[in-house]
Amino acid sequence: MSALPDMSASSVTVIGDVMLDRFWTGATQRMSPEAPVPVVNVSSQEDRAGGAGNVAVNLAQLGLTVSLVGLCGDDDHARALRRCVEEAGVRWNVMPCAAETIVKLRVLSRNQQLLRWILSSH
Repeated sequence: MSALPDMSASSVTVIGDVMLDRFWTGATQRMSPEAPVPVVNVSSQEDRAGGAGNVAVNLAQLGLTVSLVGLCGDDDHARALRRCVEEAGVRWNVMPCAAETIVKLRVLSRNQQLLRWILSSH
């Protein structure tokens, strides 16, 4: 098995669409009486960098020095995304724009994705 080369002296700039990936997880105990869908009692939330932000985080985990460049809103979702990126050691060079930050929300229960919802003003 070969080891990965030392990339700690390398740096890269990732340019692209940045978004927040949000996961809601909870138990399902019953089906909705209004439609044939499970009712999820959300018990936890996890935020992760999505899109180009995910690429940047993965590169940082390999030991590279990474800067992220893109556009996102100037809102709470952007602040959550920035925390995810900076906690991974990625430099935040994302410019705020008038649009809301794109959020891909996934609802999970019993290790299964039940819903994927894209929140944006577009």
